[in-house]
Amino acid sequence: MSTVDRKNLDYQGKNVLVTGHTGFKGSWLVMWLKALGADVTGYSLEPNTTPSIFEAAKLSNKVNHVIGDIRDEEHLEEVFKKFNPEYVFHLASQPIVRESYKDPKYTYETNIMGLVNLFEVVRRTPSVKTMLNITSDKCYENKEWIWGYRENDPLGGNDPYSSSKACSEIVTNAYRKSFFSQQALSKNKVAIASARAGNVVGGGDWAKDRIIPDCIRALTEQMAIEIRNPHAIRPWQHVLEPIAGYLWLGLLLRDNTEKYTSAWNFCPNKGQDIAVNDLVDLLIQNWGEGSWKPAKDADLQPEEAHYLKLDCSKAHHQLHWHGLLTLEETIKMTISWYRCHYDQSVDIYEFSLKQIEQYISIAQERNMKWLSSLEITNQFR
Repeated sequence: MSTVDRKNLDYQGKNVLVTGHTGFKGSWLVMWLKALGADVTGYSLEPNTTPSIFEAAKLSNKVNHVIGDIRDEEHLEEVFKKFNPEYVFHLASQPIVRESYKDPKYTYETNIMGLVNLFEVVRRTPSVKTMLNITSDKCYENKEWIWGYRENDPLGGNDPYSSSKACSEIVTNAYRKSFFSQQALSKNKVAIASARAGNVVGGGDWAKDRIIPDCIRALTEQMAIEIRNPHAIRPWQHVLEPIAGYLWLGLLLRDNTEKYTSAWNFCPNKGQDIAVNDLVDLLIQNWGEGSWKPAKDADLQPEEAHYLKLDCSKAHHQLHWHGLLTLEETIKMTISWYRCHYDQSVDIYEFSLKQIEQYISIAQERNMKWLSSLEITNQFR
């Protein structure tokens, strides 16, 4: 029986720690883990947006919710000693390119030294068996070429955020080889991997300076959407796509520590890399009304990459992971979530779980057997 067909890979009853659990991707990851029966501990700062998916879904009542700064190694270690996690998913970061120009020091402290603190605590925590560092597609040295970046392409970054993510990857590789490999002189063998994805969209993102939240804010206020880089091309993917990959990779790391301890790209299918203005047009079409215009200060904005996409051949062949959703499906699911958020009668947690179930149903229809290990168990809803 192949690895992807195994039925004994699951999170039920496992202690899982997620850093950055109050964020957009972290909240979706926590909800899916809870629905799989995991005992989830979250370590993060308070939600940095109002509203937030974390608060809308009332997740503080559903996990071991710890407010803490990833730069505080002593506090982080106290949490590890208390909850003894077996799986660790690291998402805590300063995630916005434009914010990194405003406060580069904080960006580097959080994205690099915060990770170092986490690795040091993991080294001293015998319960930890796997750790996945979630980074970004912007960790690559962007040469503006038309083909996708592979995991062995050069790392780099021309802005503080991108360079911090490249450094994060370098640190991950150094710790993996120095302290956590079979050859390392360490009592604590931990399977370490990193996951790279970008341009993630979906319900519940209200971050500043991201296209979908900017659109939703403008549409709900019946204002024209202002676009800073209308012709920048990105490969857009729904948040559940990479999170499914993270969860599956976490299970495989626990099952085979050596085979999967490396970097992995998670990206959408071909045909989903379109210009920002085309994405906004599609979003307006699905919303039912709205308009957009170029931002007045577009020429004054910090430089961002014009074109960037990943090659996910490695994940396709070795993890059997594939993106499932079309761009149209991605936008429809996203709009549906925001519509429900503004309908006060809808339980956002239950609706979010239904979207996860919808995603799994699509996977079954398209014969993606690897997702069978991530099917929601109703007893844990």
